[in-house]
Amino acid sequence: MHAVRLAAISEQPLDLDAHLAAVDDASAGAVTTFVGRVRDHDPDAATAVVALEYSAHPDAEAALRRIAEEAVGDTGALVAVSHRVGRLAVGDAAVVIAVAAPHRAEAFDVCRTVIETIKTGLPVWKRQVEADGTATWLGLGG
Repeated sequence: MHAVRLAAISEQPLDLDAHLAAVDDASAGAVTTFVGRVRDHDPDAATAVVALEYSAHPDAEAALRRIAEEAVGDTGALVAVSHRVGRLAVGDAAVVIAVAAPHRAEAFDVCRTVIETIKTGLPVWKRQVEADGTATWLGLGG
């Protein structure tokens, strides 16, 4: 079976339980998760953050799958990862990752590699909306 069980760009709310179910496997002794949420502040924002608006390149889903596959390498890990697009409110999940692996070290390493590579290499951009109406576009690595 494929190591990347789910790699999706979605306008729908992300479901952590669905990601956990996707990587459920009797050979996995460890499961790690990461949920990236919209927070109510940013160090560079003058006022409170009220929303993030994500947009993605048409190839973003294929890029997300490649990111996950490369992170898995020969570790034997299984990955489910999704990134949400559209307007997200404070508290909404923007990214959900679940990684199952034979051992905890691989599960943590693969999960961290996936999120760090998403931040620098996934063609998704965000527009940060502040309480005073100010909006700032942030690109890759933002």
